[in-house]
Amino acid sequence: MTSTSRYAFIKAQWHADIVDRAYDGFVELIPAAQVDVFSVPGAFEMPLVAQDLAKSGGYAAIACAAFVVDGGIYRHDFVASAVVDGLMRVALDTGVPVLSVSLTPHQYQETEHHNAIYRNHFVEKGREAARAALMIGKTRATLAA
Repeated sequence: MTSTSRYAFIKAQWHADIVDRAYDGFVELIPAAQVDVFSVPGAFEMPLVAQDLAKSGGYAAIACAAFVVDGGIYRHDFVASAVVDGLMRVALDTGVPVLSVSLTPHQYQETEHHNAIYRNHFVEKGREAARAALMIGKTRATLAA
């Protein structure tokens, strides 16, 4: 367990206009000066980068944000499951909390109406990830005392 007050925020670039809003919510609770941001092509790349960051020992927690939608070519539910499973494995293997802000909507349509809904939702999910990062840090500090 690390005593650092730095946090990592990994964001997938698919639907970046939506995904980036999670960072906005995250830094409402954790100062941006304490957050290092890393971009990856898509959700599938997040676990590997999270693992590298966790092994560095430089972060109290790592938040990962992605928007996985049904593109008609691949099974988005398979991708989302693989990503979340990978992120959990990183957390358990390294002892560094890895928080998922990865959403997989069932009824997404690329319209301004849906995009606005999900942009707003990602802000709240970013806040939730920040709250979780802070809470788990306090809980683990209590356990270590």
